[in-house]
Amino acid sequence: MTTTTPQPTAAARPPADPGDGSVTSAQLRAIVGELGDRYLERSSVVKALVACMLAGEHSLLLGPPGTAKSELARDLTGRIQDARLWEVLLSKYTDPKQLFGPIDVAALMQGRYEQVWDGRATTANIAFIDEIGKCGPAALNGMLAYLNERLYHPEAGGSPIRCALLSAICASNEVLEGQESAAIYDRLLVRLEVGYLADVSNFATLIRSATAPAVPPVAPTTVLLADVENAVRVHVPRIEVPDPMIDAVCTLRTALHHEGLIASDRRWKKSIRLLQAAAFLDGRRAVTSNDMALLTHVLWDSPAEKTTVEQQVLQLVNPDAKEALDMLDGIDAIEAELNKLAGQSREKLAEWGIREANPTLARSARRLKELLEQSTATGRSTDTLNEVIARHRAVNSRVMTEALNMQPTGI
Repeated sequence: MTTTTPQPTAAARPPADPGDGSVTSAQLRAIVGELGDRYLERSSVVKALVACMLAGEHSLLLGPPGTAKSELARDLTGRIQDARLWEVLLSKYTDPKQLFGPIDVAALMQGRYEQVWDGRATTANIAFIDEIGKCGPAALNGMLAYLNERLYHPEAGGSPIRCALLSAICASNEVLEGQESAAIYDRLLVRLEVGYLADVSNFATLIRSATAPAVPPVAPTTVLLADVENAVRVHVPRIEVPDPMIDAVCTLRTALHHEGLIASDRRWKKSIRLLQAAAFLDGRRAVTSNDMALLTHVLWDSPAEKTTVEQQVLQLVNPDAKEALDMLDGIDAIEAELNKLAGQSREKLAEWGIREANPTLARSARRLKELLEQSTATGRSTDTLNEVIARHRAVNSRVMTEALNMQPTGI
């Protein structure tokens, strides 16, 4: 979710990249940091969206209404200077001409059947496609070709039109299901779940922002479209993928097969480019095991499979993070019990909090702190650990305030 900080004014045009991609990657890291600060509990989502864009692929934001999916997508795409942006809300009745270009009435009156491309998908560099799962049969084939081949086949026939699309950010309030949606779903490489704010302190920050006095807007970091396109075409493909990383991907594929999770060869191949994009975004010239954490957003079809994918990925990336992820079951169980006790007497809640919840959370806090210190010392990715710690903090805050009537403490 986002606070209501005023929208920043347009920034001055950034300097062109000198040729090695270093300026572009630094600008994108700054954008990730700024948006991560602005959108509470969305830092990992922002980073994954940018990496997906650098891979020249498409992403999906999956979550309920009111979780700032649209606002985040617009804010991110608005940071790309010179980019032509296109946004659409799909339904099963969406006409293909609404997406790619309406009929030119003036030309039709002169006997010519032509479409107006300007301002439509056909001329856009970046697209935000809302309710992608509701794409109806009439627009389905056009949308598939648009996302996969960047082509549009005109209504009047003739040669297909090459579209300028670099990347699309899609959103949906529900999991894409059914045969028709499956074709679209497969073209969305990165799939990101977004939910309501979990941490009580973050929720309080959001509420306070609604009444905060306006402050002068700060110019945001931006990046030139030409530099992003150059990174996609030139710099990202040049990132080295060492043999141990290829071996790790093969090992992961085997492990997921044993769990009954099968991803297509095409998805695995595109995942390598995503790893290269993650390394470029981090300012490195070679893929490392830390980059593989992004695969937790790639190799599942239903949210029910996500935990299994995370466990298998983290077994390779960071065993400490895998242990932290395993601890989530206990943390979730505490929140589930707290929900069941809703409406009980203050005495019963306090007794449960003192005897069960608080000791369990305290042990988890100590262990998570140790794991974080170990991972930091060894240079391993702490992204998953930080997410588990944030989840722990959110549940701990609820126990402290709802069961024990105390100010929350945390890691």
